[in-house]
Amino acid sequence: QVQIEESGGGLVQPGGSLRLSCTASGFTVAYSAVGWFRQAPGKERERVSCSSSSDGSKAYADSVQGRFTISRDNAKNTWYLQMSSLKPEDTAVYYCAADYAWRICGLFEADYAYWGQGIQVTVSS
Repeated sequence: QVQIEESGGGLVQPGGSLRLSCTASGFTVAYSAVGWFRQAPGKERERVSCSSSSDGSKAYADSVQGRFTISRDNAKNTWYLQMSSLKPEDTAVYYCAADYAWRICGLFEADYAYWGQGIQVTVSS
């Protein structure tokens, strides 16, 4: 049975940092393409970042490039999103996602079979 547990969200001031974590059970993160998406109120869900299982490549949305970093700890079966220089427009529910496949990480929600429950990130003074 696949389970994914997200943690690390909360309220932070503009310019601050947060680290989101997703810990999986039921599949091996080392052999999975993993990603992070977010959905702000009234907006569609968008991909923030992803990490490929096949070649180690990573991708970022233009809006977070240089501020966010995706990483994984295979020993802990966990992946992370380190968010720095946060802006109010980063406020959203963040979702982690994974696909147990040896491939380049995908752009779309349909590319991922497993999802975290979502966690709120609020950037406000």
